[in-house]
Amino acid sequence: MTISATPRRSVALVTLGCTRNEVDSEELAGRLQAEGWELVEDAADADVAVVNTCGFVEQAKKDSIDALLEASDLKGGGNRTRAVVAVGCLAERYGEQLASQLPEADAVLGFDSYGDMSAHLASILGGGQVASHTPRDRRLLLPLSPVDRPGAAGTVSLPGHGSAGTKPADDVTIEGPMPASGPRVIRARLDGRPWAPLKIASGCDRRCAFCAIPTFRGAFLSRRPADIIAEARWLGQHGVREVFLVSENSTSYGKDLGDLGLLEKLLPELTVVEGIDRVRVSYLQPAEIRPGLLAAMADTPGVMPYYDISFQHASESLLRRMRRFGGREAFLDLLGRVRKTSPQAGIRSNVIVGFPGETEADVEELEAFLIDARLDVVGVFGYSDEDGTEAEGYDAKLPDDVVADRLGRLTSLVEELNTQRAEERIGERVEVLVEELDPQTGEVSGRAAHQGPDVDGVTLLDLGDDEDAPEVGDLVGATVVGTDGIDLVARRR
Repeated sequence: MTISATPRRSVALVTLGCTRNEVDSEELAGRLQAEGWELVEDAADADVAVVNTCGFVEQAKKDSIDALLEASDLKGGGNRTRAVVAVGCLAERYGEQLASQLPEADAVLGFDSYGDMSAHLASILGGGQVASHTPRDRRLLLPLSPVDRPGAAGTVSLPGHGSAGTKPADDVTIEGPMPASGPRVIRARLDGRPWAPLKIASGCDRRCAFCAIPTFRGAFLSRRPADIIAEARWLGQHGVREVFLVSENSTSYGKDLGDLGLLEKLLPELTVVEGIDRVRVSYLQPAEIRPGLLAAMADTPGVMPYYDISFQHASESLLRRMRRFGGREAFLDLLGRVRKTSPQAGIRSNVIVGFPGETEADVEELEAFLIDARLDVVGVFGYSDEDGTEAEGYDAKLPDDVVADRLGRLTSLVEELNTQRAEERIGERVEVLVEELDPQTGEVSGRAAHQGPDVDGVTLLDLGDDEDAPEVGDLVGATVVGTDGIDLVARRR
């Protein structure tokens, strides 16, 4: 009698949204791989397409739903795809409501399902049903006092922390090198990029009036340094040369571990990890940036001169209405301190226009700040109500056409200002991490030290007559000779 081998189950992870979601997808991929699932890149080649959704703003929600519908369309028609599962922030935030409105998804699963994802997917493929997630305010899952949270963290699912409620069994192994001792890394790389996001914390304790993230990501909780360093080592063993430290609020790192200066101590430890040449910090809250952190970022070799600072506006009165702190003068003073310690710093931010109660004087204050600030990149967002936020109940809402007009006005301004800032860098010497090689055109692109991934522009390398072309992952010294919008053109030296 011939016994047929059981075909290996396959899964594709489709990721939308921010770099934090990318970490969560790679952790899910590691868990599924450890349970015997084959990871494939194309959803059409997978038994199950797992769509890691974004629930941040309206456009992101629409993009996530479109991705779920697109994946659902693959079922049948000669494709391998048999099921589509929604996970991530949109699924966590809306759960059963999303499931009822989107029957094309075979399941809508929240963060608490991540530890048992293999069993859930197997059940779905076997014709079973998995109950849709019931949303809850995740801020209530951990103690109110940050210092009491680490002891309770083991009972809460924390995507991207290498743990989802329970620790993996001792016999679970992940493909590739593992640390000889210390924390186990649960992650599988889903791309060949020479950089990778590395989560240092989850959640947020701030109560910005426009933001719903804390309700579905929960209260702030730091990862322990040993876990972060172990994962950085693993990434270094997998071809990563730059780690991008991500969280909802990196400036709060360590407060629940009893040391608000812990990030300053962690940075030197990460820069000496074998294989890791560059460490980049993201998501800094201006009201929490301490002199010690600025000094550590400027003085630690290997930490990139990159400052991702969440200003959101510059009008002091409007910021108070947003439940935030600061204002034009305070922010310019902060930028002055950054540039004093790091003259070539790259500084990016996001701003919101059209917030309820915003006046023409507020907009002019924001414009004046942006002109003086000389930021490298600014993302401009038009305000829209978010479910469950304080601002949703505010009066003095602005008409849609006014918000759209201000959005266009500020977008045009920052495009001009960011282009000017790029031009100011002509003549600078830069070191570029090569990320893409175009075999057709020979074009080589990557990022200089002041450029963050994905949204902060790239550096195009002019190799001249040199036939010694670099490879992806190489660090190449060059001099900036031109610009294309916010992108730089640099000649290898």
